[in-house]
Amino acid sequence: MRGLILAATVAACVPMAMAADWNDLLRNGLDDWTVLGDGHWRLRSDAVLTATFGHDRQQELQGTHDIDREQFVWWSTRQSWLYTKKEYEEYDLHLEYWVNTPGNSGISIRDPSQASCAVAERPDYSCTPSKQGYEIQIDSEYTGNWSTGSIYGLARAREGLEVGGEWNRINIESRADSIRVYVNGVLAAEHPGDPNRPNKGPIGLQLHDVHSFVMFRNIWILEH
Repeated sequence: MRGLILAATVAACVPMAMAADWNDLLRNGLDDWTVLGDGHWRLRSDAVLTATFGHDRQQELQGTHDIDREQFVWWSTRQSWLYTKKEYEEYDLHLEYWVNTPGNSGISIRDPSQASCAVAERPDYSCTPSKQGYEIQIDSEYTGNWSTGSIYGLARAREGLEVGGEWNRINIESRADSIRVYVNGVLAAEHPGDPNRPNKGPIGLQLHDVHSFVMFRNIWILEH
């Protein structure tokens, strides 16, 4: 077990130590990404990527007619995603994130639909990224059903790996025969992959709902 933790810790530090071998996915700002949905994604001058729903979403409620519960749920849970324009197959992905508490976010891999069901006016949860490809969960006391680092719907992560209210690290190993997720240097979850799902696809970052605020930084990838 000690060897596994040590290997995971080294893996989490690799991007900073071997930047020449890794590709910074924010090196061109957001030119290599596509915004989906009406979230506000902004890359600050300190290289921190922020995502929130601004006043545009709030103004949807300021009409002359009352809305019913179903309409409110659609309004509050419609997501926004930021997807790479390039598709990736086998790689190591490193990133750091900060999310409000309670808050929810996620990382999509191998999703050819680019979250089209999640950003729709009426989200269809039967075909969101976790069903089309894979979603690596980020959950800061949001529900607790799938802890941060879980491969949503397939492999639950160990609990207690995330530090609430702080920057946290996630490393994802995407291989043809396996997916492994590390949170703050510790193996959180792994899965052999679903043979009926794609082996390649873009990488996506999630703004989960109108109440969530998330930031990302140091998004690095090493292709194999």
